[in-house]
Amino acid sequence: MRKINLIGLFILAFVTQVYSQEITISGYVYCASTGEKLLGANIYNAQTKKGTSSNNYGFYSLNVQKNDSVNIIISYTGYSSQIFSLNSNINIQKNFELQAGKELDEFEIIGSNNLPIEQETKMSVVSIPIKQIQSLPAIGGESDIIKAIQLMPGIQSGSEGSSGLYVRGGNVGQNLILIDDVPLYYVNHLGGFVSTFNTDAINTVSLTKGGFPAHYGGRLSSVMDVRMKEGNTKETHGSVMLGLIAAKAHIEGPIKQDTTSYIVSFRRLLYDLISRPISKMATGNSVGYNFYDFNAKLNHMLNQNNRIYGSFYMGDDKAQSKSKTVSESYIETYKYAQKWGNIAGSLRWNHLFNQKLFSNITLSYTRYRFLADMLSTYEEENVSEEYFYNFNSGVQDLSFKMDFDYNVSTNYRMKFGILSVYHTFKPETRNYGSPGLNSTQLSTSLVNSQLSAWEHAVYLENIFNIGSKLCFNVGLRTALYKENIESYYSFEPRLLANFRINKTTSAKASYAKMQQNIHLLTSSGADMPVNLWFPATDKIPPSSANQWAIGLAKSYKNGLYELSLEGYYKEMNNLITYKEGLSYLGSSTLWEDKVEKDGLGKSYGLELLFQKKLGKATGWIGYTLSKTNRQFENINNGEPYAYRFDRRHDLSIVLNHELKENVDLSATWIFGTGNAFTMAVGKYYTPDNTEIHIYEGKNTFRMRSYHRLDVGVNFHKKKKRGERTWSLSIYNLYNRENPYYYFFDTKESSSYLSNETAARVVKQNSLFPFIPSVSYSFKF
Repeated sequence: MRKINLIGLFILAFVTQVYSQEITISGYVYCASTGEKLLGANIYNAQTKKGTSSNNYGFYSLNVQKNDSVNIIISYTGYSSQIFSLNSNINIQKNFELQAGKELDEFEIIGSNNLPIEQETKMSVVSIPIKQIQSLPAIGGESDIIKAIQLMPGIQSGSEGSSGLYVRGGNVGQNLILIDDVPLYYVNHLGGFVSTFNTDAINTVSLTKGGFPAHYGGRLSSVMDVRMKEGNTKETHGSVMLGLIAAKAHIEGPIKQDTTSYIVSFRRLLYDLISRPISKMATGNSVGYNFYDFNAKLNHMLNQNNRIYGSFYMGDDKAQSKSKTVSESYIETYKYAQKWGNIAGSLRWNHLFNQKLFSNITLSYTRYRFLADMLSTYEEENVSEEYFYNFNSGVQDLSFKMDFDYNVSTNYRMKFGILSVYHTFKPETRNYGSPGLNSTQLSTSLVNSQLSAWEHAVYLENIFNIGSKLCFNVGLRTALYKENIESYYSFEPRLLANFRINKTTSAKASYAKMQQNIHLLTSSGADMPVNLWFPATDKIPPSSANQWAIGLAKSYKNGLYELSLEGYYKEMNNLITYKEGLSYLGSSTLWEDKVEKDGLGKSYGLELLFQKKLGKATGWIGYTLSKTNRQFENINNGEPYAYRFDRRHDLSIVLNHELKENVDLSATWIFGTGNAFTMAVGKYYTPDNTEIHIYEGKNTFRMRSYHRLDVGVNFHKKKKRGERTWSLSIYNLYNRENPYYYFFDTKESSSYLSNETAARVVKQNSLFPFIPSVSYSFKF
């Protein structure tokens, strides 16, 4: 025991001595013109070639040697870099303000939001600047962060025009989508045509698809982290936009200069303002659909060490139809409405204990709900009848979490924290009745279920270097999930290693175990608002995944170009789907009876991404070669089958070019192997003349390959009170008829004298042809 104590004292003395040779420089990185904090800015020691990045709140902490003359270089995409010379023997607190402009070329740094790709202790992460997303071609002129993310390797939309995310063989329910640390359960409008994220209100977006650090958990396939703007602390600015899909307005500014700021954004669909009166005039029936998004944020600096934030998002979709038939003998009316949407809000407190230890405490609430109501009435002279039906599904969370970032030394950094979430689920509630117009209203509950669950998690990340070439992120996340009488524990190790082969090249490898305690039941793989969220129960356990990845990362010409190549293998367990022939409108009265459980999934592939990140022409080429399948005991005779969104080849080419100071062009071309689907190969008739189809297996056929070209151009002009922009774009420039679904049709004989019988043929339905769009925006 005495020897152990002596060894411990020796280690403590050695560590103390090492740390005493270092000082810490820390602070925040800001945009000089707006006061907005820059998230992921690069703070780099030019002498040691080591650095760090500002966190999700703009804070950084960097250790350097005492009494050494060093040059600290601070850079961020689209901003002029700064150099800060340092020679000190005490800790320094220093904030930096970067001017919007071009990066300096004389330094060996990457003018991007992060460290050079070969130095990052992370992999399988994609990030696209909001300015670049806004310049890409878009239907109706409505820029969309999810559609931009879909252009990266390993990520696809699933179907034409959808804003769904299918990441490395996963489904839409396996993505954790956060807006200012608050999860959103459904992020689409118009059935996936537009996402809920208004780019005017967004500061940064990144998606992690593998190599998950321990502070992320709760989903199997990806984490999309969206951060809202904080608001201009210097002066008031805003913008308005009118497009073919929606109109939107945005304003931000200081409440108290350099101390308190706000931001408010609103977007609304315009279609129903036209469709409802036109449909009523033309047919006497009213049909309409609309959606809106509202974002607001307030941030306040109490002092240099304490800041508080309040974030809020609310958005809804509503589709409705009304009809009325009037005759001499009766009056019949029919009303139908669907409504779905999110509410999400958070309060956060940033606290700086000292120059090494940073904390963030978040209290948040989120709610998603889907409602459907139908009412039918019939009136005659002596008869009155009424029938109603409604469906209700949703989920809400109340959560509390604490995150800490501790910069121990130049070679060692820790992240740790805790999370508690109280879930309330309403998988499906149905009511129907037919009481009569003059009677007391009666109803029958077909299904009425509400479940609650607690979820707790603790995590620790250790980010450290061994020598000058090898760095690690070794982490552990452990969680307890409790629903009613059932409890599930998870032990989720995480490992990421980065080996510097040379100055510009590194090899990376990662492993992550993930557990997901909530399930999404989807109809035929589609991302629709009627999909049902429900918790793991004693009958349906949590799903889990193990993912391994290896890769190479290389930069060229001081970060002008970046190349990454990754291979991955993922195993998924305890997956669910609907039982054969059932959906959310199935005849079963209990949602648990509709679930096919204990499913297995495998996905593996190779991803390549080549980017040009700086200059007048920027863009990327992304390619994915992959395969993914599913296996359930009672589906496809228990044999593995291709997942619906299994896509062997997926290619995206993206180009942005600043033609002149006030004109920029953009183009995207995508190609993908067709989705898998099931089709009958024959038929026969029973003695009572019932037609029976014959199938060879599930998802054994492929749609035609998918490809299209989108182009866009933006014309900017400075005005006396601001800047106006005309945006023109064309979706599907060469009018490719891509398959949306296939169906059987009958082909009659070409001659009425022929004795040939009618033949069945397969036909294709396409969704979006050549679509031009125009929008007008004005910033002030």
